[in-house]
Amino acid sequence: MADLILNVDFAPSERPRKKETGNRKHKSFLQRRRALEQRGVLKQKQLPAVPPPPGRGSQKKPGPGGRRGSRQGAAAARGPEKPNSIQPKPCLEANGPASIAPPGAAAQNGSRVTGVPSKPKTTARGTAKGNQRAPAFPVQPSKLVAIDCEMVGTGPGGRTSDLARCSIVGYQGDVVYDQYIRPAAPIVDYRTRWSGIRRQHMANAVPFNKAQQEILRILSGKIVVGHAIYNDFKALKYFHPKALTRDTSKIPLLNRKGGFPENVTVSLKRLAKELLHKDIQVGKSGHSSVEDARATMELYKMVEAEWEQHLMLNPEQE
Repeated sequence: MADLILNVDFAPSERPRKKETGNRKHKSFLQRRRALEQRGVLKQKQLPAVPPPPGRGSQKKPGPGGRRGSRQGAAAARGPEKPNSIQPKPCLEANGPASIAPPGAAAQNGSRVTGVPSKPKTTARGTAKGNQRAPAFPVQPSKLVAIDCEMVGTGPGGRTSDLARCSIVGYQGDVVYDQYIRPAAPIVDYRTRWSGIRRQHMANAVPFNKAQQEILRILSGKIVVGHAIYNDFKALKYFHPKALTRDTSKIPLLNRKGGFPENVTVSLKRLAKELLHKDIQVGKSGHSSVEDARATMELYKMVEAEWEQHLMLNPEQE
């Protein structure tokens, strides 16, 4: 009977090695970590397992030695390490102290390598544009005011127009502000025929700087209606946001209703006569800024719904 010979190998078998994934920096981190484990400086369960960073494309072939393979095989594959090259690099957290983290960990939480969360980019232009948007239609009456200013002449020959009276009315024509204002420069021409300003009005007039602060506080965040309103803002040394400005001298709907050409600037007096059937700016006592502001608001209200809808569809015409 033939002898039966069994060839049995009692050497401990190595566990199958896991494939290494990740980029070059991630592999370098794992190799340094294994070196620390081999030297007894770092235990195997001291740090959590780090999954590969998402969205890195195709995986590369693993290098010699698995993550938890034989220590002798890993040491033989890597060779001797320098003491100063095996320290893992610290990674600064956004809300905590420095800790050890792999280069791929930042990609998992949407942060940069420094650990600071990335913020969406905003432009100063977009912010400014957003702040100047007009209120949604229909506009609340409390958000609407009408303004009219009267000027006097200062400087050489009285050719410089300076603010001498300002009137602001609400949606229903109620007076919100009405004050005589003393210019900083001496008055050369009161222009009483048009402005209605006389010398006695300046006795208790409000200084320009103080009046300007009070007026701008009222206009802030409001839709401001005026006729040839550019001149009023120029006298105030101020420019209101374009999206919050309604100039009745540049609304074609009013010209059309009054029978005037759309591309012609019609005076407030003529528009009030044709559309409101009111006579304003008559007599020798000059204009009344309160009366003019009320007339301007009434003209705007005649075309308010149609004009505001038009501006919503054509914001570039604001």
